[in-house]
Amino acid sequence: MENPVVSDSTTPEIKPKTKFTGKVLKTLLAGAVIDIGVGKPAVIHVSQLVSPTGQAIKSVKDVLLEGQEVEVWVRKVKEDRIELTMMKPLELDWHEIKKDMVVKGNVVRVETFGAFLEIGAERPGLIHISELAHGYVRTPGDVVKEGDELEAQVIDVNKKKKQIKLSLKSLQPEPVKEEVEFAAPEKRTDKRRKKDTKRKRGDEGYMSSEEIAALSGNASAQEAEPTAMEVAIREAMEKAKSRKVEPKAKKVKAAALQAEQEDLLARTLENKADSTH
Repeated sequence: MENPVVSDSTTPEIKPKTKFTGKVLKTLLAGAVIDIGVGKPAVIHVSQLVSPTGQAIKSVKDVLLEGQEVEVWVRKVKEDRIELTMMKPLELDWHEIKKDMVVKGNVVRVETFGAFLEIGAERPGLIHISELAHGYVRTPGDVVKEGDELEAQVIDVNKKKKQIKLSLKSLQPEPVKEEVEFAAPEKRTDKRRKKDTKRKRGDEGYMSSEEIAALSGNASAQEAEPTAMEVAIREAMEKAKSRKVEPKAKKVKAAALQAEQEDLLARTLENKADSTH
């Protein structure tokens, strides 16, 4: 915000960072007196001078001469004077940067891990790749590029480490998640669950609904419970089968045992007959 050298009724409010164009009234060893047209003395210290050539300043007269016009900014406002500087102040000082505040700036650098946004502070703010957008971002270059003017939200600030962390996605609406309805699984009774999942093979008198369907050739039997008549018939068939079917090895063993017993009995009788003679 500039102000002419001559004071008038449109003089702006004097506050830090306000820009003026002033005239050098007097140079001193420690600085200079400058008229900024506000009816109040304004001074600038030698430490606040900027050399146009970038060289070290040995004397105030190396930079300022009486009658010279110069651009300055208000540094401090005191009761008896205004302190000026030739150094362009930061738009945001560290104490002015707060969490959740929204800032504007330009992208000055893009890296693999994120992008740096110049917001007028001492350091650019970092927008990490995870804060560029909702969802997956393959590379920051897919979202931003150097020179882009953006709005971002401050999510963290650390003055000691000189770090400002920013986010773009915090200012964006969250994507709507589509809800998928799933059909409820078929309910099964405890009785059916025990028969279909915990059946012990080899139990007499039991056949699963699947086995009944396989024997009868009727697929619908898988879904039907056996009737009392079917259970009785099945048990009778199993008992008859166990009586009819006898292992061959068992028969052979029994015959051999019987022959051995008969031979032993014959020898015993023969020995008794010899002893009586």
